[in-house]
Amino acid sequence: MKKILFILGFSFLFFSAFSQGGNTLQLKEGMKSPPANLLDYDWIAGSWKGEAFGGTVEEVWTHASGGSMMGSFKLVVKDEVGFYELMTITQEGETIHLRLKHFHGNLKGWEEKDETVDFPLVKAEKDKLYFSGLTFEKINEKEINVYVLIGGEDGAEEAKFHYTKE
Repeated sequence: MKKILFILGFSFLFFSAFSQGGNTLQLKEGMKSPPANLLDYDWIAGSWKGEAFGGTVEEVWTHASGGSMMGSFKLVVKDEVGFYELMTITQEGETIHLRLKHFHGNLKGWEEKDETVDFPLVKAEKDKLYFSGLTFEKINEKEINVYVLIGGEDGAEEAKFHYTKE
């Protein structure tokens, strides 16, 4: 469990390599996020469940209101919470932006009080949203994939989370 948490502790760093994974993209320096309307991605809303990191992963997303969607993530391994995340996707002018904060199982935060891990939008398609280092892909009404670049300065690997809607 500690090894998983150590790896995941680096999972959502904004990488300076600006590389492209199989299903993830990075926003290159000087690039602006493209136009996107949050209401077009309401397919993310719902209660999703899958398996990863030797346990069960759950994501729950609200429908858009007030210019944002709110999400939560939980990893459970051997009946113990590995960590939580609280996330938002917000409409910011003509584009959208994803932010998150990590929490240990006891709700003690990983990031400093006023810090978030930010994922600016890189590319928007009808059934795929590419944030910098994190991608949502709609497979059908009951399945989505989330791809995340995980790693640190020694390199990053793309992790795939396959979710089914509950």
